[in-house]
Amino acid sequence: MASTDSKQEVRDALNLQVANFTVLWTKLHNYHWYVKGANFFSLHAKFEELYDTASTYVDELAERLLAIGGEPIGKQSEAIEKASVKEAEYDVDANAMVKQLVMDYDSVIEELNSGIKAAEAAGDDRTADIFIGMVTDIEKNNWMLRSFLGKEVNQ
Repeated sequence: MASTDSKQEVRDALNLQVANFTVLWTKLHNYHWYVKGANFFSLHAKFEELYDTASTYVDELAERLLAIGGEPIGKQSEAIEKASVKEAEYDVDANAMVKQLVMDYDSVIEELNSGIKAAEAAGDDRTADIFIGMVTDIEKNNWMLRSFLGKEVNQ
């Protein structure tokens, strides 16, 4: 049987991602609205796709957290404080936007992989499955963003 500490570690991993995707949702909107240049149409559409996905993730993560006795972050200020992802800056060019998202997604993937291990250790296969599905999707999108830049992004 999983310990109370291991179950809390899973709840913490879920809440971290609720915070991250709450911040990413707003960041992606900022980029969607403020992207300029030759790649406007492709990035404008991609950022919309990504913020729609972020919204879906927030809901899925929060509902899973509630189902296992947790309390999801529900305030923007709490999300900003808890998230490892930082808010968007203004006056950022398209390449800098994409580079920042690649780095954000790299961090989120690393955190989700830790969350998978925590969920498995706690015997919570359903949460592990949610995290695995998210990593698969994020890795694909991150590959596309890296391909857009045409080079490797270093943190």
